Amino acid sequence: MVARQTYSERCFPGTPEFNAVLRSWKESGSTVLLAIVWKACDRFQEDELARIDCSQEDEDLERNITQLLEPKMRKAMSGFEPFDVQHGPYEEESRKAAPAQPPQYDIAFVLRSNPRVMWPLEAKVLKTDGQVAKYVNEIECNFLTCRYSPFSSEAAMLGYLLDGNCETAFFNIAKKGKWELRMHEGFAERDHRVSEHERNVPAGKDYPRHFSCHHMLLRVGAS
Repeated sequence: MVARQTYSERCFPGTPEFNAVLRSWKESGSTVLLAIVWKACDRFQEDELARIDCSQEDEDLERNITQLLEPKMRKAMSGFEPFDVQHGPYEEESRKAAPAQPPQYDIAFVLRSNPRVMWPLEAKVLKTDGQVAKYVNEIECNFLTCRYSPFSSEAAMLGYLLDGNCETAFFNIAKKGKWELRMHEGFAERDHRVSEHERNVPAGKDYPRHFSCHHMLLRVGAS
């Protein structure tokens, strides 16, 4: 069964690639988005992690942290950006026919001129720096198949590390995914790496084939 058009698809039939809009706004492109995320992470560490140890196996930890980050990201924005930030938006482009639910992002930057176009961030709790299978699977099964981020050539994974070392986690992510992770020159002092991929674009779709995945690790367990 073929999915029928949604209201937003009829309202916004064009689908410009997100980073093309960013490049026309500022030369730094996605670095602007990523800086907002890191500012929110800093505020989260100051406001919440300074008081609460997140390594206590709390229920629904991944969703809780993500929900706390979204308003901090909004506060880090000037309000003049060509995008907004939203917690839990749906990706209607890759949905299947009803009654199936479309994919849902943890957080996404949403283009103001066309809210169908999103730059997503997916979150995963890493209980240890060696338990990276679900994190890698999220990239392989969703981002690299264009189920996630169909209109954007970049997106990010937020890893909430409960126990272990970020460098070790990066090593294990690279090993499990068989990817090369490089430093991001704009965030050399951060636990931030980038991997480059060629995606499997569905037949008949003109999505960006080359894809950059940003890996951002936030240490949330006891120091």
